[in-house]
Amino acid sequence: MTKNLQHVSAVGIQFSAALSALGQNAAELQRALTSTENTLSQREDLIAGRTVWVGASDQTLVQEVSERLSGADSRNLRFALTALAKIETEIRDYTTQFSKQRLAVIIGTSTSGIADNEPVLKVQFQQPVPQSVQHQKQEMGSLAKALQQYLGWEGPAYTISTACSSAAKAMAAAQRLLNADLADAVLVGGVDTLCKLTLNGFDSLESLSSGVCQPCGANRDGINIGEAAGLFLLSKAPAPVMLLSSGESMDAWHISAPHPEGRGAAEAMQKALAVAQLEAGDIGYLNLHGTSTPQNDAMEIKAVQTIFSDETVALSSTKHKTGHCLGAAGAIEAFICQQVLLDQSWLPLHHTGELDDALAGQNYVLTPHLTIPIRYAMSNSFAFGGSNISLIFGTALP
Repeated sequence: MTKNLQHVSAVGIQFSAALSALGQNAAELQRALTSTENTLSQREDLIAGRTVWVGASDQTLVQEVSERLSGADSRNLRFALTALAKIETEIRDYTTQFSKQRLAVIIGTSTSGIADNEPVLKVQFQQPVPQSVQHQKQEMGSLAKALQQYLGWEGPAYTISTACSSAAKAMAAAQRLLNADLADAVLVGGVDTLCKLTLNGFDSLESLSSGVCQPCGANRDGINIGEAAGLFLLSKAPAPVMLLSSGESMDAWHISAPHPEGRGAAEAMQKALAVAQLEAGDIGYLNLHGTSTPQNDAMEIKAVQTIFSDETVALSSTKHKTGHCLGAAGAIEAFICQQVLLDQSWLPLHHTGELDDALAGQNYVLTPHLTIPIRYAMSNSFAFGGSNISLIFGTALP
């Protein structure tokens, strides 16, 4: 299954930034992930007649968008620009050494700017008078192109939208672009913001939790939706934390359900290990996809047991803190793995509720203190249709 995988060179995370319910910087993120305090909030405006728990960011977003970006203007774009502003100076300084034609943008999203068109569409459905809908802002390719225009770059720019694996797949695509020598630096990541479309969609699937979700919990009953932006500048140069490899699979078991035995998930993890030339025992921390739905959690733990059968890898899901950020999930969770590897003093807590007996025999992170340094962290992202990906991050060699 993994014998013919090509060698892939690691790429460096030169700069990174993230926004989510965890806060707006690494210090706030660490505090949130190492405490038992709830970071989700309740909203009444997303589903008619129902209050739901969501992972909402309270960060003030940029207030102005230039005229040349007006066609793509949306909360999603402003969310991205707010995150980018935190590392924009460093990125512009760093990339002056490269031709603009060698600077690329790859972004994962599943919602784009649909939330901004929802009020217009509502009026359209309620009355016969045609409404003017600005389609550009909700087109999937809009975000990457807008960020390219904003930065003034001229290399490849495209969006990946594969539901909940979007951002992780964008990072894998960026690594391939650098390895193929088609770019010298890539702005990569994922951005998704709260909108009625996704909340009502998951509600129709009866997949929303009635409270704060409990991944692998005995009483888990579904997910909480969240929003996040995670952006990284990747290049071939070494950095304190490197993106080592990715492993991808497509099990195509069901349109919205994973293979019940976790075959695709296990294949993705095994491929990532093989490409990075690592053994399962080398992984010091595993960030689970951990959505808190009965099927997803059960299949993922089966996959973990397949790959880490003789190991006691520390693992946790962080979605009870961020909500499921859909197309941005892989980005915020990659940022979490990066911060763990940079700091070397903590791991994200799994939730403290009762665990499902069938899933309890794992080394869940129940105390945040990291006493033994780790070199490698893995992050899982699994999506509708069986679109699976695992990323491995590692500290640079001394």
